[in-house]
Amino acid sequence: MTSMVLGVGNGVFIMAMIWVSAMLLCMLLSRSSGVARFTGVVILIGALVITLVLLLLPRADEFPEAVVEAKIVDAFFICRYILLALLMSVFLGSVFLLLVQHILEPVYGKSLRSH
Repeated sequence: MTSMVLGVGNGVFIMAMIWVSAMLLCMLLSRSSGVARFTGVVILIGALVITLVLLLLPRADEFPEAVVEAKIVDAFFICRYILLALLMSVFLGSVFLLLVQHILEPVYGKSLRSH
């Protein structure tokens, strides 16, 4: 099976490039004088011949082969959730210890000296 981009094969892009370049050359040569002015007709006929060859002699099969998709199985599903539960419990425990030891640490006032 050939590679496909946006659902179409490489031949469509090749034909598009051929016709865009042929039209660009025809527009550039239309401003010239003499025999070069009629070269645009030869370029258009050449683009037509190349397009007909690409259309009449396809390289790929008309019916592509069926692709068997691989089934993705997550074997570490349970282990991953156990690890997540362990990490969440360590995180919550560290946040609790940070709250108790650092944020809620009592600040004692200095005693006033009385005379």
